[in-house]
Amino acid sequence: MKVLMVGLGGIGQRHMRNLKSILGSKVSFSAYRVQGLNLTVTDQMTVNEGINLEQEFNITVYSDLDQALDEKPDIVFVTNPTSEHMKVALAAAKVGCDLFIEKPLSHSYENVTELIQTVADRKIVCYVGFQNRFHPCLQLLHQLLSEKAVGRILAVNAEVGEFLPGWHPYEDYRQMYASRSDQGGGVILSQIHEIDYLYWLFGAPRRVFALGGKLSKLAIDVEDVASMMLECASEGQVIPIHIHADFIQKPASRGCKIIGDEGKIVVDLIGNSLYMYSRNGDLLRKTVFDDFVRNEMFLKEISEFLTCIENRSKSFISVEDGAISLKIALAAKESMVTGECITLN
Repeated sequence: MKVLMVGLGGIGQRHMRNLKSILGSKVSFSAYRVQGLNLTVTDQMTVNEGINLEQEFNITVYSDLDQALDEKPDIVFVTNPTSEHMKVALAAAKVGCDLFIEKPLSHSYENVTELIQTVADRKIVCYVGFQNRFHPCLQLLHQLLSEKAVGRILAVNAEVGEFLPGWHPYEDYRQMYASRSDQGGGVILSQIHEIDYLYWLFGAPRRVFALGGKLSKLAIDVEDVASMMLECASEGQVIPIHIHADFIQKPASRGCKIIGDEGKIVVDLIGNSLYMYSRNGDLLRKTVFDDFVRNEMFLKEISEFLTCIENRSKSFISVEDGAISLKIALAAKESMVTGECITLN
């Protein structure tokens, strides 16, 4: 299997390692590279100074995308800055390559409709990298909600906060894509996982409202705090969903609280725990995934992607899913600027 990597930062290298661990000698790598940095980044987001990335994975490097695509790769991994996703994805889709696109799908909705149509016309597999759907806490939460374990859902609160300069200790945070408006950064798009998994659990919202902006002293030109309200619905009743996201918090915080008319569920995605309470406040369930390793989510999504390719089946997280999450995020960014509630189609 021939895999073309477009973007070999931390997430691109993680996917490449996982592909190698799953496929072994059955996979070969090429890369379209612009910067050509040869840092080897570990799963712990540290640099392994003793390893040359291109030599370690025997990567054939191209400085021209068309030339790289002329070699007819089976799969293209789009893991470059968000603002460059559409250009690469469309070029690869038009020549019939299966696609893995790291979240978010893009930084705007331009050309997204064309990509969706091209994927359908060429009958290719297109997977969007929202690995948090494979977190065991969210998998269990999905099951409990399907069983109506806490009754009818009345409200949802989700939070993600993490100090941006600590994301990639090996690079200047001011140069990271998440810090730069020209590369599609900002906390709403960079931390779009919450939007995605809540869409997976509760469907697409009808309306979106957001407050926030560049509020901290971080040397960035994008929003670093966002408070978003999503109006979802179930069985004809509104479900108000609040998402707080920031680039500020130490220690990091990530999780959600689901409030039903028969109890509540509290999920901690850093502590890897789920607690369920009755309406009277009694603890009904405590599940802690003590042995959980974060890379398991990435391995599972890659395995799922490869299975879809083998069976020529629709992706669990399709390009259409990625487009909906992007629409929600873009509506939040628009609302933050205009001060208006945005209605989604």
